[in-house]
Amino acid sequence: MKKIAMIFAGQGSQTIGMGKDFYDNSEIAKEMFEQAGKRIGVHFEELLFKENDLINQTAYTQPAILLIQMIAYRLFKEACPSIKAEFFLGHSLGEFSALCASGAINYVDAVELVHRRGQLMQDACTDIEAGMMVILGLDDAAVEKVCLAAQAEGKKVWPANYNQDGQLVVAGMRADLASLEQTFKDAGAKRAMLLNMSVASHCDILTPAQIPLKSLMESMVEDRFEAPVVSNVTTEAYSTKKEAIELLTEQLVKPVKYKQSIEAVQERVELFIEFGNGATLKGLNKKIAKELETLNVSDMKSLSEVVSQICN
Repeated sequence: MKKIAMIFAGQGSQTIGMGKDFYDNSEIAKEMFEQAGKRIGVHFEELLFKENDLINQTAYTQPAILLIQMIAYRLFKEACPSIKAEFFLGHSLGEFSALCASGAINYVDAVELVHRRGQLMQDACTDIEAGMMVILGLDDAAVEKVCLAAQAEGKKVWPANYNQDGQLVVAGMRADLASLEQTFKDAGAKRAMLLNMSVASHCDILTPAQIPLKSLMESMVEDRFEAPVVSNVTTEAYSTKKEAIELLTEQLVKPVKYKQSIEAVQERVELFIEFGNGATLKGLNKKIAKELETLNVSDMKSLSEVVSQICN
């Protein structure tokens, strides 16, 4: 049996219509939609299947993505009960899905937790014009150098997401980020583009969200891990409630080291399986861990394909 890392994407992977194939063809999916919706007072069928503005609001994006990821993972586990993960790993929000898949938190609790996390993040950024910018074609050290120089001038900008070589997302005050667009290009970036986001993730701006998030996690997370979860903050694996709470609280204000996390585990696994809408991490992994295959479970067809490939 292959050693497998089960992986989960973060915000940005959402689309209208995600999860509909699961919903239309699985009673388990319908039940999970209903239970999750009851917990946070959201009609997920309307949120996910009809055009609306809420889907891109952080407080709703996060539970929606996590729910579809947990449905994909649950259906896979139902089909392949003997397959065990060597590690669980996620990108930003995806680390909460990884924690849920590990068994350390119930999926309904996890939906509420990330709904509240999203609200806390939005609250921390209210009325301050926060944002994020993707930098393409520039190495990490060069991006970090620009950020440090800007901080020395009093600007609020920080590296936030280390996605792959030549792709790093920075976060901070929107005006400060915009003022650095040409600076990044002068340093050699092919592109420096502000993202359509009103939240500055993984930076000091989210400090006010840390204590309430930690309190929520204390009441929801359990000391029960089927396999270790790889931390976005440290790139190391953890498997206790105490570590989960400390690291996911710290994750709010520290960069996501996704690239480094994949590099840290690639010698210890033989296959990655991504669960949830789309194949965002599969695309990143092609650049990070070229020698390892990444499969993805995003609908009934891809579920069937993965099951037939590794479970039979």
